[in-house]
Amino acid sequence: MARRATIKDVARVSGLSTATIDRALNGRVKVREETLRRIADAAREVGYHARGVLDHRLDATVPELRIGVVLLKEKQHFYQAFRAEIERAVSERTDIRGKVTIRFSNSQSPNEFAELLQKLGAECDAVAAVAVNHQSLDKVVSDLKAKDVPVFSLLNDFAQGIRRSYIGLNNMKVGRQAAWMLTQTATPGRVAIFVGGNRWHGHDLREVGFRAFMRENAPSFETLETLVNLETRQVTYEATLSLLERHPDLRGIYVAGGGMEGAIAALREVRPPGKVRLVVNEVTADSRAGLLDGYVQMAISTPLRDVCQSMIDLAIKACSDPNSTSVEQHFLDPRIILPEIL
Repeated sequence: MARRATIKDVARVSGLSTATIDRALNGRVKVREETLRRIADAAREVGYHARGVLDHRLDATVPELRIGVVLLKEKQHFYQAFRAEIERAVSERTDIRGKVTIRFSNSQSPNEFAELLQKLGAECDAVAAVAVNHQSLDKVVSDLKAKDVPVFSLLNDFAQGIRRSYIGLNNMKVGRQAAWMLTQTATPGRVAIFVGGNRWHGHDLREVGFRAFMRENAPSFETLETLVNLETRQVTYEATLSLLERHPDLRGIYVAGGGMEGAIAALREVRPPGKVRLVVNEVTADSRAGLLDGYVQMAISTPLRDVCQSMIDLAIKACSDPNSTSVEQHFLDPRIILPEIL
């Protein structure tokens, strides 16, 4: 029968005295959080029976933070990965007792986003969302701000001047990066750009950056009228086939938001690899396969772990200083994924 762990075993592993451990267990005097954590780790390592008491005392010293997050497209690979990164980022924090509630919007309706934000704001200390930019969200964010519940826009900015912070990529620069890649890899001619819709502020900025770069640096390229794909695979697929039929000399495509799978599928059907250069966002099974077989030249990937960690850092900061009126943009560097690094 295995010997039961004792305080002496905890003392040996932690490097502390048995007297210090006894004080931590009985709470007769205040023990520093760092010491409590050291004892708790040692107790878990040796299997000490009273480690639950230490964990409880440790938890009592750490502030609680309830974060609500709104995402969309629950079945899409990117948002599944986003959800996992949020949950992992919260679970790894030792400076808070974090609790995260994640809700998914079933549509891109501003009213649905507003309703989800409002519900989460009623039960959380801070709220973040990937959502469209619309005045109905402005009112909800303003109401939550009045109740000292900070709101953070993720990836796509909304409620500018009201929300606490935007966390994501510098979308205008992303658009310029996409244009640069097309001009470096394609021969001069026509290029096309897809956006999700006019309510996605980030897509608008990517389009602006894309067109600005082409105008300033690549006059031999002609950017066609912007196509709206509602971030869906099927719409992008059908629109790409039509685009290729109408412009047989098309040189490049940039899908500024979701729906890239449709563009990849259409190119596979009617063009050889690399004939039309394609730049997309995010690395999924489809874009990875496209990169490997030459149908995709570059993927601009969002550093989801950095987004999640920044969200928690800024939420802690905002909740500790509710009277602050500062609003800010927190730009993160994208990951540029090329076929050669896969």
